[in-house]
Amino acid sequence: MPVLAIGGLFFRARDPDALAAWYRDHLGIGAGCSPDGGNDDPWTWRTEGGPVVFAPFAADTDYFAADRAWMLNLRVSDLDGLVDTLVASGIAVERRDAWDSPETGRFARLHDPDGNPIELWEAPTA
Repeated sequence: MPVLAIGGLFFRARDPDALAAWYRDHLGIGAGCSPDGGNDDPWTWRTEGGPVVFAPFAADTDYFAADRAWMLNLRVSDLDGLVDTLVASGIAVERRDAWDSPETGRFARLHDPDGNPIELWEAPTA
């Protein structure tokens, strides 16, 4: 297959600059970001290679809010630390024991300032 990876994610925002800053400041993602902090490209987010789930869901799924067509899932390396940082910044984060399992990993959920759902995923350790 000629497709190598996701090349971008584009979505509408009420205030694109403010929302981009929120993602950079709270999650370390977006233009100029990278896991090691060494990205000086003002257009791209350098990511770490690894698994990506691409999965259309049924229109009546209850996995995320019915009024949203998509949910962003972000793979993280320290779920507890990131959740603590987000909560300290005043961002509501939801955790449920039922979401976590040794087979799939650990999860937390939050919303960006525009109400878009975000799922944080810490993959299971090998």
